[in-house]
Parts: sequence; structure tokens; C-alpha cells
Amino acid sequence: MVLNADFRPLSYFPLSIWSWQDAVKAVFLDRVSVLNEYETEVHSTSLTMRLPSVIALKEYIPAARRPAFTRFNVFLRDRFACQYCGADRPAPDLTFDHVIPRSRGGRTTWENVVAACGPCNLRKGSKLPREIGMHPRHPPRQPTSWELQENGRGFPPNHLHESWRDYLYWDSELEN
Repeated sequence: MVLNADFRPLSYFPLSIWSWQDAVKAVFLDRVSVLNEYETEVHSTSLTMRLPSVIALKEYIPAARRPAFTRFNVFLRDRFACQYCGADRPAPDLTFDHVIPRSRGGRTTWENVVAACGPCNLRKGSKLPREIGMHPRHPPRQPTSWELQENGRGFPPNHLHESWRDYLYWDSELEN
């Protein structure tokens, strides 16, 4: 797992993870600090080292001011829920719907696209929300990078190595 120089993950969803080869290369180029290691070792002819499990960049990388408009980021903004029926769905079961259909002049922008389940998207078709009585639960808008990061924290990855846990939710309330 890769942390920024402020020890926050570069991204929560998908979690910022590098291959072991990239992590080892960054260690040797002195671009990162190793905070935790796996038990697994790698060997060369002259060196043995444990693989890094948590690394922190030595130079801070500021977050993008405006997040990229991608299908995944739309789902993350909408918290993986259909904006018409409210059903929570995994990403592969979601589509994105143009609130004002493209056939009616709608554009593919943050302000006109929402996450939708297949049945709702099919039912809405190329109609306007007022024509069919299907209005998004939340008006579509461009999120901030911070909002996407906060939303991503609610959807942890399927596999969390034990060594990562101390770094993922560092600003949450500690247990008694």
C-alpha cells in the first residue's frame, strides 16, 4: 500500500497499491520510506530483503483539484446506488444514465449522468425525468476529489493485509 508524504493513502478506492517490483524499485531509488514489511523475502545474488507492505512517498503529491470524469467515479460519487430506485449494486451491475438523454441533446458530463441499475435505465429509456416520473434521488453534479475520497472510505477493498490497517483509517475515532 502506498501512502502520500502526509501518511494518508493516495486513494481509498481503489486503494493505492503498487506491485512488489515497483515498491522495491522505489525503495532502491530512495523515493519512499518503508513503514511495514511482509514476511516474504526476495533475493538477488548479493541481497536479501523483506518485501515492503506499507510505503510512504518522500515527496507530497497534491490531490487533483477536479476528479476525472470516469464511469467508476460516477458510481463512487453516487455511492454505488441506483439514483432512481436507490438499490445498492456492485459496479458491474450498474450502468450510467443520461438524465437528459443524448437523443434529446443531453451531454455526457458530471451534471447529466447518474448511476442506474439496468432495470431502471431500461425503464427510463430516452424519456425525460418529468415524462416518466423518474427523478434522480440526488441531482447530478461534479464532486470534489475530497468527496470521492470520503465516499471511497465506505467501500474498503476485499483484501486488507493486517499491516495496512493502522494506516487506512487514521483519522477515525479509536476504540476504548
